[in-house]
Amino acid sequence: MNITLSIDERVAEQARLAAMAMGKSLNQAVRDYLEQLAGRAQLESEIAEYLASTAKTPGRLRGWMYNRDGLQRRA
Repeated sequence: MNITLSIDERVAEQARLAAMAMGKSLNQAVRDYLEQLAGRAQLESEIAEYLASTAKTPGRLRGWMYNRDGLQRRA
């Protein structure tokens, strides 16, 4: 897919120099950023889904609670 962007020439030149310092073309740097941005949205979605599923899970402790004194007695 081709995308056309409108940005200030000075910004484009600074971005081009920054990309060159990374050993990339400006086009590749923008492509990498967009891929990272898309991946971040997917990761955030997966994290939200995980947190929602853990909130519904009652756990497996069967009422056990951490008790420091009890742990020291067993040792």
